[in-house]
Amino acid sequence: MCQKLCGNDSNYDGEPGEAGSSRRRFLAAGASALGAAAAFSTPAAAMGRAEHEDDMPHGTGAPHRRYILRGGAVLSMDPNVGDFAQGDVLVQGKKIIAVGPHLHAPGAEIIDATGTIVMPGFVDTHHHQYQTALRSFLSDGLLANDGLPHGAKNYLDTIHFTLTPVFRPRDAFLAILASSLSQLDAGVTTVVDTSQVGHTPEHTDAVIHGLQESGRRALFVYSPGAGPGNIFPNDLDRIQSQYFSSTDQLLTLAMGGEVFDPAWRDTWAIGRQHGLPIVTHLVGSIGQGTLIEQIESEGLMGPDLEFIHASAISEASWQAIADSGANVSIAAPIEMTMRHGMPPIQAALDHGVQPALSTDVECTMTADFFTQMRTVFTLQRALINERALSGETDLPELLTCRDVIRLATVEGARVAGLSHKVGTLTPGKEADILLLRADAINVAPLNNVPGAVVTLMDRSNVDTVIVAGSIRKWRGKLVGVNFGRLRAGLEASRDYLLDAAGVERVLF
Repeated sequence: MCQKLCGNDSNYDGEPGEAGSSRRRFLAAGASALGAAAAFSTPAAAMGRAEHEDDMPHGTGAPHRRYILRGGAVLSMDPNVGDFAQGDVLVQGKKIIAVGPHLHAPGAEIIDATGTIVMPGFVDTHHHQYQTALRSFLSDGLLANDGLPHGAKNYLDTIHFTLTPVFRPRDAFLAILASSLSQLDAGVTTVVDTSQVGHTPEHTDAVIHGLQESGRRALFVYSPGAGPGNIFPNDLDRIQSQYFSSTDQLLTLAMGGEVFDPAWRDTWAIGRQHGLPIVTHLVGSIGQGTLIEQIESEGLMGPDLEFIHASAISEASWQAIADSGANVSIAAPIEMTMRHGMPPIQAALDHGVQPALSTDVECTMTADFFTQMRTVFTLQRALINERALSGETDLPELLTCRDVIRLATVEGARVAGLSHKVGTLTPGKEADILLLRADAINVAPLNNVPGAVVTLMDRSNVDTVIVAGSIRKWRGKLVGVNFGRLRAGLEASRDYLLDAAGVERVLF
């Protein structure tokens, strides 16, 4: 995990994938540009425990390590488990052992959860994490130059075609690590990483190592990049055997099969031959509105597909998605601000499709899940309320706060293919758990648990974050992270990227 990144380059000897590996293949060239290129966190042995870690339990996540989260308001998201105004969660190793009130667990260390909401970690089903050094660079931009007003400043021209091709492996590594840690800090314990920066095998390795070092759960979407070194998808066998040979790890693998690529059919076939889920963008406002109908006519629809956005698509397309069991990921704030089309939350629900939520690109919008949940909650209710005010009476149900949390946890885990591991606080599942402060000034007094999470909280309420039983954030601070060094690396990476692409940074 991230604590392996020590404050000297000697920890970077060896080939990627080996125990204690460096990142030599992709950090060696020009590492001085980032100073000590790998020095983004410092282990406790080197710097002493931070003050906020003084009372933190040691060795969490180890096979026989037992602890109990005691006395919080438990929102399990599992109807068979239930919720508890004051409940406990018993964890051993990386698994949840029991959930309920007044659990008896002799020998288990007690973690006081009083004043917190204890719930599953959030799941982000679509995030281009490699763009972290470009945060807010395109805050006012649209998706594409679609020939309509305002399209000159757009994502495809600026980020995808101009800046992405100049990324080096170490730029990708830094961005992936920083974004992963930032989302952990905000309670997003799982990500579907759609980092479309696989220019070379070294770039792909860099992304995977960034995910590994962060210590959080991820579905890595193997994707093409740009430039002469791009060998996608011919590197699939290597990365699958090198990094994904075990199913008992935090990282799993998916195939990026973008339908705007003329070779998408071949890519899908390769992914399916390898038993991988397939992830693709689908945006009707840029000419893909009826593409699902074609895919269905060729017999290629299936439950192994994740369609990102699915905005402005046809009625027949929605029916095909529903009939096939295909999955949908909605990034509502991005879709509204970048002109993807109206986020299809109601279209999905009308067809019995339960969408997951996602953050998309930090060059335009924040990647915290309180923003995602609140946006979907207010949007769906605004649309239905407006219909009611217009005189309609046969209306869909309004989303509740619990519904939205379910999209952010249960449905996210399902779309990522990880329902058997995470998404609910269920005995036998892995312990991806949040403690959210409900006694903070922006929430207290606590009157409704789902309502507090969706309508009141923000990332400042994320007190403790646990991934596979291991504490990654404790009492409001990430564990073992030297953010000063990481920030300096990101700033140097940003400066390089803009200079290499000939793009000006306009601070105001």
